[in-house]
Amino acid sequence: MAPAQRTYQQQDRELEERVAQRTCHVVHLTHNDLDAVGADAIHRMRYGEVVSVFSSVGKYPFMLAVIAGVPGNGDLLSISDLGFNQAVVPALTKAQAGGWRIEWRDHHRWKEDEVNAAEKRVDLLHLDTDRCACGIVAVDLCPENPAAIEVARVVCDYDLWKHQDPRSAVLGQVLQKSEYREYVRDLLARGILTDQKVEEAYDAIKREMDGMIARSIRHTRILTGKHTIAFAPLYGYPSETAAAVRKHFNTDIEVIINGNGRFSVRSVPPISHLIARKFGGGGHPNAAGGSFQFSRLESFIYWLLKRNGRFAEFAAIAADC
Repeated sequence: MAPAQRTYQQQDRELEERVAQRTCHVVHLTHNDLDAVGADAIHRMRYGEVVSVFSSVGKYPFMLAVIAGVPGNGDLLSISDLGFNQAVVPALTKAQAGGWRIEWRDHHRWKEDEVNAAEKRVDLLHLDTDRCACGIVAVDLCPENPAAIEVARVVCDYDLWKHQDPRSAVLGQVLQKSEYREYVRDLLARGILTDQKVEEAYDAIKREMDGMIARSIRHTRILTGKHTIAFAPLYGYPSETAAAVRKHFNTDIEVIINGNGRFSVRSVPPISHLIARKFGGGGHPNAAGGSFQFSRLESFIYWLLKRNGRFAEFAAIAADC
């Protein structure tokens, strides 16, 4: 336990130093997927040098707290592609008092009380569930820049599950590997959507991914009722696995589950976020995540048999949404 705590403390110190020693006037706190990378690229199109802070959804309140502890001196703290979390309220208050200008752009669904809490503590709050976060950033920061608009269009194609532009799948899948995050970001900031390195990475990833997806499909369980629901174990690449399961089984809802019970849900009816809330999660109407919170025994049984009693509970909740 202690080594992990030291690691987190070290990460916090490194972040604090990066922000405190910044030589630019913009800090961008965002998620860690393609949507976030595209949003960060457009920040760089607009502002040039940026302190980029990529975070998981679970860790970002802690990162925001670290940033809030550094004097803002009138600089911009831009937040994107991260939904509201009640835990960030003290950090927003502290950042505001510490001299940061705060702008928050997001495409997740917020409750009215969450909007009210954020609006009191930020200079700009732009929420738009019809765009991806990169798209919101593009129309705000670079509305007259054709390269920014094209980057946002391709990023939204992947993030909103349109899948009409094959370049979006290449970028989205390459960014499943975090080591390509800054490389792809820097390409997008130059208005370049792919190159040989990205294509080679995609080819290698796709070979690996196809094997994992085939394995998931072999172990998929189907429940029928109001909705046809697939429950599949996750071996990697949750979004792509869900898309392949839907195509293979012609399902309405796909639940992709890892070993400890955390799941990603994709649905044709716009109810993913409603279901996920019942399992301690949230997200978008057609794509969200939650957790069955497996016990050790349940995790073992799921590993062994690829089934769980929670599946019937999930189907009943989905039927009521």
